Amino acid sequence: MIIQWYPGHMVKTKREIQEVLKLIDVVIELLDARIPLSSKNPDMDELIGNKPKVVLLNKCELAEDHITREWIEYYKEKGIAAFDIDSLSGKNINKVYGVVREAVKEKFNRKAEKGIVGQPVRAMVAGIPNVGKSSFINKISSRAGTKTGDKPGVTRSKQWIKVNKEFELLDTPGILWPKFDDENVALHLAYTRAIKDEILDTEELAVKFIEELLVIKPKTLIERYKMEIKEDPLSTLLEIGKRRGCVISGGEIDTLRTANIVFDDYRNGKLGRVSLERPEKESGSEVE
Repeated sequence: MIIQWYPGHMVKTKREIQEVLKLIDVVIELLDARIPLSSKNPDMDELIGNKPKVVLLNKCELAEDHITREWIEYYKEKGIAAFDIDSLSGKNINKVYGVVREAVKEKFNRKAEKGIVGQPVRAMVAGIPNVGKSSFINKISSRAGTKTGDKPGVTRSKQWIKVNKEFELLDTPGILWPKFDDENVALHLAYTRAIKDEILDTEELAVKFIEELLVIKPKTLIERYKMEIKEDPLSTLLEIGKRRGCVISGGEIDTLRTANIVFDDYRNGKLGRVSLERPEKESGSEVE
């Protein structure tokens, strides 16, 4: 599955990021805690160059704690500060400024030696669509003015937000990269709705999702739908549809409706905490 989806506003955003970097002290990169590898834009590190960076594993309350801790350790070994947050519940939001300030400590110490003091830390919030950037900014700044929504690409232009006199944030629209050559990356982005549902075959996607769950966490399906696992993913999808009353004329199962139920359950946490990626492997090989 090679998905090509590169709206024009994403090209513009990439250019704008390059233009504003000179105004930025540090980059806050939001990743989806369920899919830290797939939700990382591979162009981002090249874009930001040597700017200090802090990684926030957002939506952590939808991910498995022990796997999220593995990712935090993974970034620590790379010399990058990372920790888990949840923008909706506010978990660990109060820790963000302290970690960001530590990341820019050397730069601000050099400024102080030159007599430059009192300037706020200016951070750029970056991440792919639907990773929760606007919700994060709303929570940390206690404001509701930043447009949010569970659809990719809601934020369309850069916005400066003053958190307090010591901390300012630059919000940017989410950007994806031109195409996805790794099928697992494409699938994981689609499962978590970083890619618009409208451009994909939802039923085929649901079968793929169930196939992965049957390998990594089959109990989530058993417990949620009170069913026995069937011999293959499609049969399992049909059984879920039967148990959820998705039956149409002739006794057939409405597979599209069933697929939407499965994805709504996953995205809303009703399947429990499910992490789809661990740091041991990167694009099918061991992480060095």
